Amino acid sequence: MTNDDFIGLAASYSYAIALLLFGEGLGRLFHVPPNLTRKIIHVGAGMWVFGILRLFHSWEIGILPFASFILVNYLLYRYRIVKAMDTDDSSPGTVYFAISVTLLFGLLWRPSGPVDNVPIAVAGVMAMTWGDALAALIGRRFGQHKYHLGSSVRSWEGSVTMLLVSTTVIFLVLLLLPSSLLSPLAVTYSFEKAVLAAVVSGAFATLAEGISPHGTDNLSVPLVTASVVWLFNYFYV
Repeated sequence: MTNDDFIGLAASYSYAIALLLFGEGLGRLFHVPPNLTRKIIHVGAGMWVFGILRLFHSWEIGILPFASFILVNYLLYRYRIVKAMDTDDSSPGTVYFAISVTLLFGLLWRPSGPVDNVPIAVAGVMAMTWGDALAALIGRRFGQHKYHLGSSVRSWEGSVTMLLVSTTVIFLVLLLLPSSLLSPLAVTYSFEKAVLAAVVSGAFATLAEGISPHGTDNLSVPLVTASVVWLFNYFYV
């Protein structure tokens, strides 16, 4: 490990602690409800993937923060240590999220080449980070039209939000991340290809979110989204 790796690890864990304290502070000082502080932490944690890409040059070291938080998030869930992450219907979703991010980055992130497929991983993570968070908030606040998929109950308002937000963030990742400072070795997407890949994978992300049992969408949405984008690259010429 290099000095840069130690700095990256220190920054990652410091950021995680600060994020948890921020969420806890919102709840205790400003009485922000746990279902909102949980989503704020969820979004903040998901966005740190860009910090990881900037700080690390080795995927084997870079995935350590993700991997270690599988255990950390389980302990936080099991013992209800952080009230900002506890709601009446809390699930081990944060554990599943850490698992899915670790898997995707471990499989696809290759900053040393020859080809870096991390934009596919980031697309999956962003669909979960923003799509699921906003879908849950909109669905809870405005969801008047319910539907059932298996054992899951969702609202059309939440699902439409999931579709629109997921499609948008996937498109932005695929268009802007390849060949950028954060992923210089990734293959670029044309505007048309990025749009088509985002629409198709966004639809599958919405379906995965709709049919997944409580909490498991944190695992299914990133993995399904990334798989669809990868397959789209394979078949779209």
